[in-house]
Amino acid sequence: DLGRSALEFDKALRASFGHALVLIAFYALVPLLVGLVLTAILSRAKVRGLGFFRTVVFLPQVVAMVVIAVAWRRLYAPDGSVNDLLNVLGLDALTRGWLGDYTAALPAVGLIGTWFEIGLVTVLLLAGTGKIPTELYEAARLDGAGPVREFVTVTLPALRGEIAVALTLTVIAALRTFDLVYVTTRGGPGTSTSVPSYEVYNRAFQQGRVGSAAAIAVVLTVIIFTISFGITRIAERDR
Repeated sequence: DLGRSALEFDKALRASFGHALVLIAFYALVPLLVGLVLTAILSRAKVRGLGFFRTVVFLPQVVAMVVIAVAWRRLYAPDGSVNDLLNVLGLDALTRGWLGDYTAALPAVGLIGTWFEIGLVTVLLLAGTGKIPTELYEAARLDGAGPVREFVTVTLPALRGEIAVALTLTVIAALRTFDLVYVTTRGGPGTSTSVPSYEVYNRAFQQGRVGSAAAIAVVLTVIIFTISFGITRIAERDR
């Protein structure tokens, strides 16, 4: 019985690290792609009220994650706004209790992270474009570069530092996510949204397995440090 319990715990731990990898995609990769697209558009077009736009997209960063989690839990409820919108669009078959669905719960939590991080990434990238000399753009246009080529050859290389910072911050946020999971799903349904930081809490304070929790916390710290160091080294090497 002890061996079977230990095996189940190990499976739960492996699954939690797999869920963390999924959250990295939602927290880091998707916001970076969206941020690059927004930056490409806004850096070429003269948009009025750009300062107001930056303020609006950055607002989630100044709101406590617990508040955000409570709000999104209500949006994802069976009678929440997400299902109401699907009903209005005639997509009744897609409605569900999002945070109680084994398949949809983890992507639903991940989308909250995407919404939360897009503003931070976009503001970082827009700030980076402000320091790019306009002469580089003019030279690229004289060479016949179109919008895509101009972005790839001028804007993207100049934003390597900002991209590295954005990836570091968002990957760390994904790996240390606890409050969002705790408030929205508590690792459920089952263990379908459990992540390493939640496993630390669960084992230390719910199961009394302090040694196991401490070991997971140390491993998680080492992983965060290794990934952060790796991103920084890659960014410095490419400069």
